[in-house]
Amino acid sequence: TITKNRLRHALLARLSPDTLALHGGQPIPVEGFATMRVPVDALAYFAGDPPRAYQIEQWLPIFEQMHVTHSVLVVTRNLGMFRRLEGRTGLPVVFALRLAAVEDLLARTDPKVCLYVNNASANFLALSWRRALHVHLNHGESDKVSMASNQAKAYDFVLVAGEAAEARYRDNLLSFDGSNLVRIGRPQLDLEFPPMLPASARRTVLYAPTWEGDTPAMDYTSVPKYGPRLVRALVASGDFRVVYKPHPRVVTGSRRVVAAHKEIVRTLESANGGLPKTDRHFVQIDTPILGLFQSCDAIVCDVSSVAVDWLYLRTDAPLWVCDPFDDREALVGSSPLAERAYVLDTGVMQDVVARIRDSLETDPRRAEREEGRQFYFGDLTPGESTQRFLDTI
Repeated sequence: TITKNRLRHALLARLSPDTLALHGGQPIPVEGFATMRVPVDALAYFAGDPPRAYQIEQWLPIFEQMHVTHSVLVVTRNLGMFRRLEGRTGLPVVFALRLAAVEDLLARTDPKVCLYVNNASANFLALSWRRALHVHLNHGESDKVSMASNQAKAYDFVLVAGEAAEARYRDNLLSFDGSNLVRIGRPQLDLEFPPMLPASARRTVLYAPTWEGDTPAMDYTSVPKYGPRLVRALVASGDFRVVYKPHPRVVTGSRRVVAAHKEIVRTLESANGGLPKTDRHFVQIDTPILGLFQSCDAIVCDVSSVAVDWLYLRTDAPLWVCDPFDDREALVGSSPLAERAYVLDTGVMQDVVARIRDSLETDPRRAEREEGRQFYFGDLTPGESTQRFLDTI
């Protein structure tokens, strides 16, 4: 009897040697790789699986710009992720299954810099390589506890957005002086996304909740507590067009999260019956969220990078942050951004439509958002973050 795990390893062994290369959009076996030496300037290491693809994919356009002057090689440790990247980037991509393949790859390419976009434990396999500088990038800027991971001490440099990120590390880590932190802003926010929604006479509210995280400490999602009620209230008012853009991992979350997610989708789909095309509500799962910002008038989100991205790109528009635990003191203590945003809690839910409508009409917190943008990003303007990143590398 062949177990699923044994079958998987048998298939991998049959598909390839330890390493596959992606070249010209087609995966090719490289049995002769061990005899080759192909120097690269930077190695982008990603050990995640397809559900975590968003972590590396948001960096690919930036790496492609960097590749013009400094060669970049993307290394994946997951076959599904390797296949997903086929056709999604012009960068060379390598699949390295085992540690021996990673070590051989590093020896043959001899990168000057290794780049990491998450806190995966498998990063430490590459971190053992002593001939390169190891640089942590992460995949967003937020007030989540993972954004002040003790793993930051392992890297030669940690690139951060601005003053808020520096304070987050220094305030939360023991014996950490922050000397390896480098401010670069957020290069992804320099990318241009064409509007993805048709114009509407109705004001548009974007509900963009995060997922529940891998641990209780990382559970910031508002989906089960507020999601269905919020969407029903906005739809029933007849005043708003609703765009629902959950974190990709909401769709595959726990039963309580998935059940609430499905209820939200059903509510929006049912409400679309009979509406003119320009007033219809949208469910956007795979759409890049930055492409939705310009079509929306206000956002309701959780403590996440989405909130900080909105602060930077749409400082002019109301930002609502959910408090799923009804603990305002804890929320503000963990997220300085929440102090500058409108907060949605159980009390606000009682008349949430009126509250959101008022924030759109009078918006008394705009000056606080402008102050917050300075705290999180400094004086950076669109275009400057990417250049600062390239210069730093």
